[in-house]
Amino acid sequence: MTLTDATHDPALKSWVESANARDTDFPIQNLPFGRFRSKQRGDAELDSWRIGVAIGDQVLDLRLAARQCPWGEGIDELLALLAQGDLNAFMGLGAKARQELRHALSAALAEGSDQSPFLDLCLLPQSDVELSLPCRIGEYTDFYTGIHHATAVGKLFRPDNPLLPNYKWVPIGYHGRASSIVVSGQAVYRPSGQTRTADSPSPVFGPCKRLDYELELGVLVGAGNERGRPKTMAQAEADWFGMVLLNDWSARDIQAWEYQPLGPFLAKNFATTISPWVVTAEALAPYRVPFAHPEGDPAPLPYLDSDFNRAAGAIDITLEVWLQTAAMSAPQRLMQSNFRDSYWTVAQLIAHHASGGCNLGTGDLLGTGTQSGPAPGQGGSLLELTNGGRQPIKLAGGETRTFLRDGDTVILRAHCGGQGRPRIGFGEAAGTVTSA
Repeated sequence: MTLTDATHDPALKSWVESANARDTDFPIQNLPFGRFRSKQRGDAELDSWRIGVAIGDQVLDLRLAARQCPWGEGIDELLALLAQGDLNAFMGLGAKARQELRHALSAALAEGSDQSPFLDLCLLPQSDVELSLPCRIGEYTDFYTGIHHATAVGKLFRPDNPLLPNYKWVPIGYHGRASSIVVSGQAVYRPSGQTRTADSPSPVFGPCKRLDYELELGVLVGAGNERGRPKTMAQAEADWFGMVLLNDWSARDIQAWEYQPLGPFLAKNFATTISPWVVTAEALAPYRVPFAHPEGDPAPLPYLDSDFNRAAGAIDITLEVWLQTAAMSAPQRLMQSNFRDSYWTVAQLIAHHASGGCNLGTGDLLGTGTQSGPAPGQGGSLLELTNGGRQPIKLAGGETRTFLRDGDTVILRAHCGGQGRPRIGFGEAAGTVTSA
């Protein structure tokens, strides 16, 4: 089973010097896609949205690259789709097209490339561009695959039985709200809703007092499926395009009152922040690792199982949460965990979602659920880190937090790498809390 090729070679260098820095999120082995336009106004060409690829601290403008640079057979057609600023059309072509373009871009951006004089004119500094959501997101589903999060939160409400009976059998999820998904950097307005305290005879309506974040990854579907035609595990593995960081903002006090019997509603639908760069499945290939449920847990049912999933279904991605308050000069890291600890894999989420005949579409977003780690201090939310708000965490400068205050900025970061492999980063998913 070969997952890597010449585009993953750790020795590969780019003529874009910043892509060779050891701490960059975007070396030549990454090549994530995003949607951008220039921050400068007045030029109709640069003002329009287009698709680009992050390389070091630059963005390769694929519209300009399609016009100004010679390409091999078939690549012009792929770039023509992206030149229109529509990532979805390219995503829907599937893995073969994605791999062909990756090889072409890697060769063009590598040291010694004959295309460098052309493409050098197609680069813009990332600091000079505005980023948007990378694609049209038609539907959004949030799963609950972080077993350490599910166990920690379950203990707060059901100390003797934290995991419900179905957790180890079926990937639990709920349908979220696609219209309130925002890109990193956009404000998060404190939501209002009904809350009720234990000693109150009736609920009240007002701003959330227990605002929280949840550290997740988001999976973007590439090729979809027809209604009534489920995906096999092999199809599910082939048909996911890439991943982003995802913050599932949560109003804990609203959630506690409203979530029974049908689950999250206003407590979750006010905002979901994702990072702007889509790290493709190919970029993550060197970091695939074996997957198995813990010994003694039930094996996945056959429709959620495959030889490939057992051999390389999990992905080794380090995840981090950082917090910056209005009083801080720099953000402080709150925790670190790893996506390889997820109880379900990307392919299992897609296969299960389509198993009942649901028609997934290109650009649909699947949240992984909160990715907490197994050790103390690895909670992927303040609800866990503060033991339900009972034990405030201490911050630099003497501040404390149980839940988020107005002016707080939450920053999610993630990367793969180490042991001689290049750092494959996701950038940031950042959001600042604004008053209701």
